[in-house]
Amino acid sequence: MSVTELAPAASGIDPERQRTRRAARRRNTRAALLFLSPWIIGFLVFTAWPIGYSAYLSLTDYDVINDPSFVGFDNYVRLIEDPKIALALWNTFIFTVLQVPLYVIVSVALAVLLNQAGRRSSGFFRTVFFLPKMTPPVAVGVLFLLLFNGQNGLINHVLGWFGINGPAWTTDPAWVKPGLAIMSLWTVGGSVIILLAALRAVPNQLYESARIDGANFWQQTTKITVPMISPTIFFIVVVNTIAAFQTFDEAYTAFFGSGNTTYSNDAALFYVIYLFQQAFQFLHMGYASAMAWLLFVVIMAVTAIQLWVSRRVVYYEADVR
Repeated sequence: MSVTELAPAASGIDPERQRTRRAARRRNTRAALLFLSPWIIGFLVFTAWPIGYSAYLSLTDYDVINDPSFVGFDNYVRLIEDPKIALALWNTFIFTVLQVPLYVIVSVALAVLLNQAGRRSSGFFRTVFFLPKMTPPVAVGVLFLLLFNGQNGLINHVLGWFGINGPAWTTDPAWVKPGLAIMSLWTVGGSVIILLAALRAVPNQLYESARIDGANFWQQTTKITVPMISPTIFFIVVVNTIAAFQTFDEAYTAFFGSGNTTYSNDAALFYVIYLFQQAFQFLHMGYASAMAWLLFVVIMAVTAIQLWVSRRVVYYEADVR
């Protein structure tokens, strides 16, 4: 008898039981892979393959009609020389800086207020807040033109009640991006629901102790609520930052897809819009692929910075640092 055959017997483990357990593990693995196979196939076909192929196309000159022609890193050199790349990146960066803090602040404020409501009423308001999230982005873009019209828009009409002369939101380049950032609050309901769930998980005894010590509502919010839900706030910040860098539908509908030819187009030329133009209007698929990889690198860099900052500002209850 070999040493390997003697080892289980020496250790008191039944060899037959070991074989049965290994066979059961193999069956469970095959069953798990079978159930996961639709997702695995979908990921490979609809995600992994397009990503890999776009990396190849970024090194080619491809116009959909003719076969790709390998050009090396010419498309990436062109990114540096194209002045509209810098413009589109700058517009996207400014929009992100305006939109993300505003979106997060409004989301937290509404979630805190909703948390003060009763259980029955909060259920109604959760539905009311979330319904606009179901609105098609194209409809939001058209609604932007109606609400923010400089002459007869509802926003400027309301501002006029207070003696404020509203700006030309859709034609003044200085106000295009702030207007789009404000309009993005239309879909704030999804983040409100997520933050409300985080608020409901904050222990009530923390608030009771704070009230006994004389803390008011603002002190409880800044010293207890915000730190306790900071992981959720961080999640909202990261997700909305990525979404802001990829903003397309509303801006394209409002400034490019409706026949608008004013100079405010340059102020609304976000990076993904310019990428779309290069790919589907000018059929520069290779150049558009290189643009997509540049955007990927930018988003990865920004997300890495956010993760680094989160180590110092995000509180995790089980954190031992």
